[in-house]
Amino acid sequence: MHAQPLILRKDQERRLLAGHCWIYSNEIDTQATPLKTLTPGQPVEILSRSERWIGHGYANPHSLICARIVSRERSHPLSPALWLARLHEALALRERLYTSPFYRLVFGESDGLPGLIVDRYGDRLAVQITTAGMERARAEILAALEQVLRPTEIVLRNDTSVRELEGLDQGVERVLGDPSGDWVLTEQGLEFAIDPTQGQKTGWFFDQAENRARLARYGVGERVLDVCSYVGAWGLRAAALGASDVTCVDTSADALERLQANAERNALSARMHTLQGDAFEVLRELRDQGRRFDTVLLDPPAFIKRRKDEKDGTAAYQRLNRLGLELLEPGGLLVTSSCSFHMGRDGFQRVVQQAGQRAGRRLQLLETGRQGPDHPVHPAIQETAYLKTLFLRALPAY
Repeated sequence: MHAQPLILRKDQERRLLAGHCWIYSNEIDTQATPLKTLTPGQPVEILSRSERWIGHGYANPHSLICARIVSRERSHPLSPALWLARLHEALALRERLYTSPFYRLVFGESDGLPGLIVDRYGDRLAVQITTAGMERARAEILAALEQVLRPTEIVLRNDTSVRELEGLDQGVERVLGDPSGDWVLTEQGLEFAIDPTQGQKTGWFFDQAENRARLARYGVGERVLDVCSYVGAWGLRAAALGASDVTCVDTSADALERLQANAERNALSARMHTLQGDAFEVLRELRDQGRRFDTVLLDPPAFIKRRKDEKDGTAAYQRLNRLGLELLEPGGLLVTSSCSFHMGRDGFQRVVQQAGQRAGRRLQLLETGRQGPDHPVHPAIQETAYLKTLFLRALPAY
């Protein structure tokens, strides 16, 4: 079936020709190609007003991002062959980078597959489909994954709120295998068990793996505080590096229970302590108790999910970092992260510096980290560069 043409308004192609793949509804010439005639996920060919061919993609008339470009080669429309080619490209990069098969295999736009996330846990795959276009191609995508990777299990983690924007249902579904029990991954010599059907993301944060590995360079000291610890990736890494007293804070009792099980799995239980509660409240209590730590690790969820959250989210980042700095011993290490795209790297640095001033600390920025190379940044799509991790030394203000 020939794809429907989607014609842009005059002078709206420049960003697309520079490499971006998102098309907004106000960029479409709706007189020439009415959006209301399209069905969600329908394949389209994107053309400029002068009918210059730009790319193959898919459309969703009900979304602000009403189309996404998937292929810029006219002879390669959306098809099983295209999905296979993209997956082979994605796998080639990861096999070049990693000796163990634990990583993000597909990172949406950056891997030429907008609307698709695939995390690999050995021979098991956690898949997330976030757009109507990818949902329409779901059977072909799953078949391609089976052909390329021969997985024993696939879980669809389609429980993300992003799907609402595309008019898609949310849910978790096992589409291959009859799994029982946890999935186990290894990172830097540690083993972690995760439940692929629950928890944040697909059960693990592969994007921080490179930053966690960097901890070894700085030395973590004896006492470590891991805030928003989830299932213990940062905290157990600190314990493995020699910390004798690691306090992990999270709101989720289930996550902390899993953290304790992971500690036992790695023979680190004696070094780990957990505190369940709101991060801000727990940090204030620790400060009021006079507790101090050699290293504080802050890895919160995104405080700025939409542009309109910017003011409140910025204040939350400053408050969290101030509390973290107030708990540090002089000369201590602060490792702090933001996964909010709407807070840029410079803005985050500024917020942490202001937090330092308010906490009476003089800061030295030692290193800045970002998401690992299994989450490659698309140079034309700044939205794909979202993670900032700062390694800082905190000194007395004098």
